[in-house]
Amino acid sequence: MALSSQEMEARFTYHTPKGDQVDRYQVLRDKVRELAELIDESCPDSREKSLAMTNVEQACMWANAAIARRE
Repeated sequence: MALSSQEMEARFTYHTPKGDQVDRYQVLRDKVRELAELIDESCPDSREKSLAMTNVEQACMWANAAIARRE
């Protein structure tokens, strides 16, 4: 499936924060960090814990991308 030029622009261009985006990025990071700390404290060191942490980080990144790319 080919990407439209508009989609290529959305995915591969820097998006300068505007309006309240910086504040919302921070709220997301704060909440995700709370979850990461809970996982770190509650789970034994393991591959599963590592994957959980990776996916929490990934969720934060994609949530921020949604704000940056789609507004």
